[in-house]
Amino acid sequence: MISTVERVLFLKGVDFFTEIPSELLVSVARLAVEERFDTGAVVLREGDEGDCLYLVVEGRVAVVFEGREVAHLGPKECIGEMSLLDAEPRSATVVASDPTLCLRVDREPFHDLLAEHPELARGLISVLSRRLRTMLRDQRQTLV
Repeated sequence: MISTVERVLFLKGVDFFTEIPSELLVSVARLAVEERFDTGAVVLREGDEGDCLYLVVEGRVAVVFEGREVAHLGPKECIGEMSLLDAEPRSATVVASDPTLCLRVDREPFHDLLAEHPELARGLISVLSRRLRTMLRDQRQTLV
């Protein structure tokens, strides 16, 4: 079992949470639930309700879209982070490539935390905005 202190240190290294103050990371760490997946286990399935995000602590996962592996994610990477902010169905299936340990953060408790601490939302918006800007820049370069 991962201690709260270890969880906070882990979260500090996750891109999605880089703009979040440490005292709020303690609250996020307390919300997180450990979940283990054996090799080949489905972490989330395309089309399912997106009601949580997963943070890979140990192991690797494959992102599968339309039957093709399109990405591999490892420690300190997020899976399904948009589900914390919208209620859209999952856009891809994610399968454990190795025995994998994740921290799961459920949407409802996270929304409660956002309501109590608006600065958490500002930090997340900043991170997501940077990601979107990078994706748009990359897409423009691909088109040129």
